[in-house]
Amino acid sequence: MLKAINLSKAYNGKKALNDISFHVEQGEIFCLLGQNGAGKTTTINLFLGFIKPDGGSAFINDEEINNSALNQKVAYIPEIVQLYGNLSGVENLDFFSRLAGFTYSKDELSEFLSQAGLQAEAHYLSLSSYSKGMRQKVGIAVAIAKNADVIFMDEPTSGLDPKATAEFTSICKNLVAAGKTIFMATHDIFNAVNVGTSIGIMKEGSLVQQIQTKNINAEQLKQLYLETI
Repeated sequence: MLKAINLSKAYNGKKALNDISFHVEQGEIFCLLGQNGAGKTTTINLFLGFIKPDGGSAFINDEEINNSALNQKVAYIPEIVQLYGNLSGVENLDFFSRLAGFTYSKDELSEFLSQAGLQAEAHYLSLSSYSKGMRQKVGIAVAIAKNADVIFMDEPTSGLDPKATAEFTSICKNLVAAGKTIFMATHDIFNAVNVGTSIGIMKEGSLVQQIQTKNINAEQLKQLYLETI
C-alpha cells in the first residue's frame, strides 16, 4: 500500500531524509519512531504531497505521489487536530466531509463518529468542550467518512491519558480490520509495540531499524531504541 524508494530531502543544505526505503502492506499499522528532527514528519509530508522529494519516489497503492497527494486515498490526523470550536462534532464532520466531496445525512455522520469511538452524547456538543482525545476521534471520523485507504497520524497519543490511549489503540485495530492502512509517527514506544504490526526507527534522516512487533516486546524495543539513537 505504501512504498518509499530512496527518498531524500534537504532543507537549506541539511539532509532531513537520506535515501530511505521501506514498504507497508495493506492492513498494517507502521509506527515510525525517532527523536525530534529524525525525519518522521518530513516522511509523512512527502507522502501527503505537502513537499516534494529531492530524490527518490513515494507510492500509494502503486501510484507515484505528486503534489495533489492522491487526495481521495489518504487522510491525515496531525498531533493537534484543527477543528472549529464553535461547531459540534457532527457539524465539523459535515464540513470536512463536504470539503472532500462527500455529503451525508446527520444519522450517517453520527454513525461515523460512533465508529471513531466518540460517545453519542457528545456528537452535538460544541468542540470547545472536547478533550484532546475527543477531538482526535472527530479527526478519525473524517478519515472514515472520506473512506481513505491510508491514514497518516503524527504523534497521535501525545497528551492522551492511559484510558484515551487504550481507546485509540482499539480504534486503530478496528480500522485495519476494515482494510485500512495506518502510518504513524510517534515517540510512544509502548503504544508502538501494542498497536503496531511493524516499527521503523529513524536517526538523522536515515531509517536504521525495521522490526516486526511480533518479534519484540516493549522493553526490548526500548533498549534497541536507546542503543540506536
